[in-house]
Amino acid sequence: MDIGTFRGIITGILIIAFIGLTLWAYSKRRRKDFDEAAQLPFADEDDAAANRDTSASRETDSRHDRGDRNT
Repeated sequence: MDIGTFRGIITGILIIAFIGLTLWAYSKRRRKDFDEAAQLPFADEDDAAANRDTSASRETDSRHDRGDRNT
């Protein structure tokens, strides 16, 4: 077996692996998982916004309890 045959075999294996990976990534069974993963960057923003709203309302309530009029 010479180097040309070896390179041809490796190229064929890589092409088959690429096609297999592409079919796996675009299969309908994986769509739900990938859609959930696509939304992960936004999950922290939703949690942070909810925490900001809660802390802002607590701060307003504490000012109201003390009688502070300045906001």
